[in-house]
Amino acid sequence: MTRPIDSFDAVLFDLDGVLTPTAEIHRAAWKRTFDDFLRSRTGNDFDPFTIDDYLRYVDGKPRYDGVRSFLESRGISLPEGDPDDDPAFDTIAAVGNAKNAAFTDVLDEGGVDPYPGSIRLLDHLEARGTAVAVVSSSANADAVLEAAGLRARFDVLIDGVVARERRLDGKPAPDTYLAGASDLGVGAADAVVVEDAISGVQAGTAGGFGLVVGVDREGTARQMRAAGADVVVEDLVELLP
Repeated sequence: MTRPIDSFDAVLFDLDGVLTPTAEIHRAAWKRTFDDFLRSRTGNDFDPFTIDDYLRYVDGKPRYDGVRSFLESRGISLPEGDPDDDPAFDTIAAVGNAKNAAFTDVLDEGGVDPYPGSIRLLDHLEARGTAVAVVSSSANADAVLEAAGLRARFDVLIDGVVARERRLDGKPAPDTYLAGASDLGVGAADAVVVEDAISGVQAGTAGGFGLVVGVDREGTARQMRAAGADVVVEDLVELLP
């Protein structure tokens, strides 16, 4: 029988699609970037980037891994490049940097509000004294948390910047979640992972976390369970006792 969330010492949240609807912003930024990239190679006669592409090759992964994965699916190979490459289309890093710039533009255009159900769960956990952290592949996690008014709620943030500094492998490897649990001072078995991406569910499962919760906002419940999710919900309010 699955233990209730209140029986754990800590909860580690993915950000995009779990606490905030920024998965939609990321998807829009990826589409803008990849469609521009494909158009630059073949003109207007190209197969555009789709939602299925996002879920299969990009969702939940570190940015450059997502670029590499999608381009490989289209039979395209680019040199890796360097993280400081100008946003362009001649290296993996450059395409990733172009996506980052597109994300910032889309976020500035529309802002972001957290999911009400996620706020209710955070309020509940705070009242109980449960430790919480954000573990995100995004290098923009800090800015998104600030924009959503959530940054002060989390003393521990493991994001794409921290992962690069600590040389942590990204999801589906468990390294970033294990680092988040360690920074909170808890073991994986005493902590919960809450994820909306298949790669994140795989990371929580691989890390031996006591409870892995999948958040199904894209109709991926079956795939989440197959990846190891113990519980799948459509909104975090469902986790309240």
